[in-house]
Amino acid sequence: MIRQYKEDIIIVGILREIKAEENRVAMTPAGVKVMCQNGHTLLVENGAGQGSGFVDATYEKAGAEMVAAAADIYNRADMVMHVKEPLPSEYDLIRKDQIVFTYLHLAAAEELTHALMESGSVSIAYETIQKADASLPLLTPMSEVAGRMAIQQGAK
Repeated sequence: MIRQYKEDIIIVGILREIKAEENRVAMTPAGVKVMCQNGHTLLVENGAGQGSGFVDATYEKAGAEMVAAAADIYNRADMVMHVKEPLPSEYDLIRKDQIVFTYLHLAAAEELTHALMESGSVSIAYETIQKADASLPLLTPMSEVAGRMAIQQGAK
């Protein structure tokens, strides 16, 4: 069950990406700082920001607690964040009522869909977040980048 804190303060875990060739991180040190300033506890897996150019010390300076293993973050955090979907090695780590916040793309991932349903987690896909005007603020930038990269890949 999600722990209830005064004024909805929660423990947020930022996981290191383990999908091949994924170097992004779910939250920058600046985001960690804002979350901590608002009373949340941020757990960041060691090396989470390395592929994006953020060293662990920068996260610590922003107020995060650095954690050695993903399993510890899954065990302690009310909400876990990735950029890409959880992989099979993580399925058993996801807890009932834990918030999983990441790109999920469930239409193409039957095994993941079943694993999330069986976990009882609250799974929120970045790509489904909509503003009042029905725009997709988390998906639009990714689509724009993918579109530009498609042209470059085609040119190769």
